[in-house]
Amino acid sequence: MYLLVALSAIIAPFVFLVVFRLPATKGMTWSAFIVIALAMTIWGVEGKLIASSVLQGIHKTLTILWILFGALVLLNTLRKTGAVDRINQGFQNISTDMRVQVIIVAFLFGSLIEGAAGFGTPAMVTGPLMIALGFRPLAAATLALVADSTAVAFGAVGTPVAVGLSTLPEASPTFFQEIGIAITTLDLFAGTFIPFTLIVIMTVFFGKGKGLRDALPMLPWTLLIGIVYTLSALLSAVVFGQEFIAILASLTALIVATFTAKQGWLLPKKSWQDALQEDFQLETKPSSMGLFAAWSPYVIVVVLLLMTRIITPLAEFTKSAIDFSWTNIIGVEGITSNWEFLYSPGTVLAIAALVSVFLHRKRFSVFATAATQSFSTMKTTAISLIATLAMVHVFTNSGMNAHDLVSMPQYIAASLASSLGSIWFLVAPFVGELGSFITGSATVSTLTFAPIQHSVANQIGVDVNAVLAAQIVGAGAGNMICVHNVVAASAVVGLSGKEGDIIRKTLLPAILYGLVIGLASYVIFYV
Repeated sequence: MYLLVALSAIIAPFVFLVVFRLPATKGMTWSAFIVIALAMTIWGVEGKLIASSVLQGIHKTLTILWILFGALVLLNTLRKTGAVDRINQGFQNISTDMRVQVIIVAFLFGSLIEGAAGFGTPAMVTGPLMIALGFRPLAAATLALVADSTAVAFGAVGTPVAVGLSTLPEASPTFFQEIGIAITTLDLFAGTFIPFTLIVIMTVFFGKGKGLRDALPMLPWTLLIGIVYTLSALLSAVVFGQEFIAILASLTALIVATFTAKQGWLLPKKSWQDALQEDFQLETKPSSMGLFAAWSPYVIVVVLLLMTRIITPLAEFTKSAIDFSWTNIIGVEGITSNWEFLYSPGTVLAIAALVSVFLHRKRFSVFATAATQSFSTMKTTAISLIATLAMVHVFTNSGMNAHDLVSMPQYIAASLASSLGSIWFLVAPFVGELGSFITGSATVSTLTFAPIQHSVANQIGVDVNAVLAAQIVGAGAGNMICVHNVVAASAVVGLSGKEGDIIRKTLLPAILYGLVIGLASYVIFYV
């Protein structure tokens, strides 16, 4: 009975969004009502905690909406300054093939943003950018979510490892580096194939009926890019530790991908553009803007994100100067929502948009118009996110109850451990995915489940580092299907209400990723 109640936070969204195909505004609202009602009546969660958790969800929604606004206002501003047209022309000079473009933009540039910012930012940036390059909205959102997976383990300068494992007794820089090496070793077997997976998704779901026949010619090049990325990640883990793995690996692979694509090495001669929007018109008039000037706002984004996370005095200033965090909401100890305004990726994106107006010699009214357009597209998204995050926080805070039960996510994990402990190497990555699917964060997933993973590994006598690595990689794969990431990604490409369609396309890659990681952990660490 209790297990079914705990699983309601997974079952309800899946049924409403994927099976019934309801828009998130309705599906997640019904899901939230069901989970909250069960938490109060069966789990024994008191009304004050429910109210505190709902308010926590509303506050968290504001932080996500601010990132969403930043991503939209940057893109809308660059459209008006002409930078997007220049960026598009630059891609045409590298390759007109959309299969190449998706690897460079969604996987590699997205991984760079992930390494610097994390917290769902990459899909909000790369999705709109792909729209500007001519990708169909559903393709852009789906591909942006699947691409933002391998780098997630080391997102926001290694936060899922350093923070996610911080409660374990072994927590130390040496321990974090060991886990980083274990993660990148596993990803030699899984992350290497993400570029080709993106191509398969695009040609099967968004092509003109040829499916794998259009994907297979890209296998040699995508394997090259995947291997360069994962080997660079492993080398970075060994030499530098977990903080810069996603950044260094994506930069290395980005250089290789751009050079080989421009030379046409390992690529088919025929350009593929089946996922192009029907009414898309490429600007053929040569732009007077330089390519670096067009890309400079995105360079500013990456630089500012890194500066505010690496330079300690600047990080401390941005975290404390304007702090909208809400601590002990309505008097409930431990229920807190953080929003360091200047530290937020949304602020960095908005600053880059504002600076781009002056860099591109346009009037301030360009930014003002872009801001107005961006706000107008976010109305329904706010409703979906409030319902989603209210449900998430009631679910995760349910450990404070009148029946002395553990929280719902911990109850699920403990139930899985008791029945599936003998094959835990296969289960561990899916526990990580489960955490990200519900909470929307690889860091929160790991914080929640790492102690359970640690305990199970010790009980059954398997390599603890391997299990924890599988947890974190799985949490990254869960990014593909987590509801509030899907809601945000659909909003930035103008597809609010189509969240179920996106999850149906990202679910299989997420499952396959978890399965490959489970098998790889068994082969590497147990055989």
